[in-house]
Amino acid sequence: MANGFVNAKPRWWLRLDGAVLFVGSLLTFRLTHQHWWLYVVLLFVPDIFMLGYLRSTTVGAFFYNVGHSYLAPSLVVLYGWHFHHVAVLAIGIIWLGHVGWDRFFGYGLKYDSNFKHTHLGSLFKEGEDDPAA
Repeated sequence: MANGFVNAKPRWWLRLDGAVLFVGSLLTFRLTHQHWWLYVVLLFVPDIFMLGYLRSTTVGAFFYNVGHSYLAPSLVVLYGWHFHHVAVLAIGIIWLGHVGWDRFFGYGLKYDSNFKHTHLGSLFKEGEDDPAA
């Protein structure tokens, strides 16, 4: 681990986990018998949690991580399952799919220091100035 980021094989495994979660959400969503356009329309809605970055990186990282960890969407899934609200269940499944999608593409949970500092590594491209470097 370098600079507090996961790297090498564990990073690859975490990204693969994200792909599995995304594909699992597609398969599970199918069981809800909801229209597929709903999945497409709602897939990127959880990115609304990035609005916290308008305040500061600390607030932004907090809200981003709330919206991009497994806890909140899992609670939505459990609520929908328990109370037999298929639409709520579908929304939670889509939300989990979004988290998987992001993890697969390397967008991990955020550090307070910078939007591009994630637990899966820095999102700075080679040649870009990383203030932490």
